[in-house]
Amino acid sequence: MPQHDLALTRYFVDLPDPRVDRTKKHALGDILVIALCATIAGADSCEEVERFGRAKHAWLKTFLALPNGIPSHDTFYRVFARFDPKRFAGAVARWMEAVCEVTGLRHVAIDGKAVRAAPGETFSGCLHLVSAWATENRLVLGQEPVADGSHEIAAIPELLKVLALKGALVTIDAAGCQKEIAGQVRDGGGDYLLAVKGNQPTLHEAVRAVFRRACEADFAGVRCDGHEQAEDGHGRHEGPDTVVVYDPAGLPPGWPDVAAVVLVGRERSLKGFDTSTAHFYITSLRGTAAELGRLVRRHWAVEDELHWMLDVAFGEDSNRTAAGHAGANLGLVRRVAASLLQQDPDRGSIKAKRLSAALDESYLMRVLRGFPAN
Repeated sequence: MPQHDLALTRYFVDLPDPRVDRTKKHALGDILVIALCATIAGADSCEEVERFGRAKHAWLKTFLALPNGIPSHDTFYRVFARFDPKRFAGAVARWMEAVCEVTGLRHVAIDGKAVRAAPGETFSGCLHLVSAWATENRLVLGQEPVADGSHEIAAIPELLKVLALKGALVTIDAAGCQKEIAGQVRDGGGDYLLAVKGNQPTLHEAVRAVFRRACEADFAGVRCDGHEQAEDGHGRHEGPDTVVVYDPAGLPPGWPDVAAVVLVGRERSLKGFDTSTAHFYITSLRGTAAELGRLVRRHWAVEDELHWMLDVAFGEDSNRTAAGHAGANLGLVRRVAASLLQQDPDRGSIKAKRLSAALDESYLMRVLRGFPAN
């Protein structure tokens, strides 16, 4: 009988099993938990998951039933290929929502990542996964695969459906700058901060015009705020300046609850060469320039703290798994494993922590228990 109560297992109990009854030798929850444990401990394929399970069978029995032992790698693959990724993502979202109630979630960055080696009929030509990343807590909140023949724009609303948006600030790059997406965030009780670029030409020009008029008036009579933050290092100087204009006039209709528009200007000096860029945003959050500038910068934590880590520590970009739903489901397992490993306070790289998890069962259990139970 299991000796340890592992809180995460409760979120997998009621998931619909895609298998016919005569093939259900192994509990679906056991399969999912073994795959997660193995991935934390360094497994990057179903064959490696099976090998981990057989090596750790006695330990896994302390919290899983395993009435018929460890599933084969073919069983793992078939289950993940047929398992509904929306149901799986929904279960993970409920788990993460419980965590967020404890940790006080605030900032959710949404961004997509291509899995280059996994073929797909998406806009990027391969498996493409859109993730929601809690930047302050460094954990994944949900995932939605881009459907064949589709784009991130269609995946983002589906991802938002499974997120608890109340009290959250959602940041998305220009691909998600859509009236419907902004409205969905507001309907869910959250605020949005969306990058504005040329894919929304009318809005882009209107936001630029707000700042142009403010500059021409030397900001006289304009309700605004500004913040400058200098960053020096490695022979370069960068000065991100954030300017916010509140209650902007002249924007096209239909954008819900716009509180401000934001300009983040960056001047960079490197070895005597100076460059400058300007980036525009629209938001429903009436924040200060310092706050909104920080949120803009922290949005890209999803690239450094999740996407880069998935490629370097988990080898995701070279993972060819794509059949059925296997690519999306195993991609979500990797994201959950990455989140759990980032919660662990031990020093060292994620690859080093994965090795520790493979060698030390007590450490692996600590990683699995890294989130408080709701």
